[in-house]
Amino acid sequence: MKLSEFIPDAEALIAFEVDELGLRLLPYLARWPRHEHIQLSTLLILVNGNPQAPAHGEGTYPRTFKPGIEEALREAWAWLVGAALLVPHAGYNESIMSLSRRARKLAAEPANQSAHSARRVPKESLHATIREDVWALYHRGKYDTAVFEAMKAVEVTVRNAAALPASLLGVKLMRAAFAPENGQLSDMTVDAGERVARMELFAGAIGSYKNPQSHRKVALDDPDEAAEIIMVANHLLRIVDAMMKKIYP
Repeated sequence: MKLSEFIPDAEALIAFEVDELGLRLLPYLARWPRHEHIQLSTLLILVNGNPQAPAHGEGTYPRTFKPGIEEALREAWAWLVGAALLVPHAGYNESIMSLSRRARKLAAEPANQSAHSARRVPKESLHATIREDVWALYHRGKYDTAVFEAMKAVEVTVRNAAALPASLLGVKLMRAAFAPENGQLSDMTVDAGERVARMELFAGAIGSYKNPQSHRKVALDDPDEAAEIIMVANHLLRIVDAMMKKIYP
């Protein structure tokens, strides 16, 4: 059993807030081999390898992430101890731990087991505008916030590219920027039907995925759906880039 089976991406592991990483460690620790003591030193060796005995393995994540991973795991471990989720094992010294009753319950909750099953959004495939913040939010399980921020980035990028006023928002902004007859971002080299379709694509995406979350609490807990919406926003951002290159070659 490897931690990478629960948290596949090293950058995502490092991006988690300390309490989020601590909770995501619980299902892994709950499956800890019975013949092994739960110790921080053992966890670090299993995850990052043993520098004194390289023959025992190089760890489960790329070497370049090892310092960040060790720091994140140490912080998460300290949080688990402070939250009484890891407690000293009866009959051993204080470095050997066991899961508390509450920790065992939390480890079984689907929300804490979802880290290994969540669909990954490849960081390198994301537009520079959303590559850091949206990617980090998604991998921390903040799916609704990640989607909102991705679509907000589309709105801001379109407004700036079309040089439209800040008072123009949402669907109205998209219809103005991509208006088929005179929109600043409308591609006049294609026929009118395609220009209308492009306007409706942007207006529909913002209306469906950005505006509802601006006006009311929208629960989005499906990682696959969130990933798909983020990639829609990603595609829209690339369309704007392409239009800007046409306008300003």
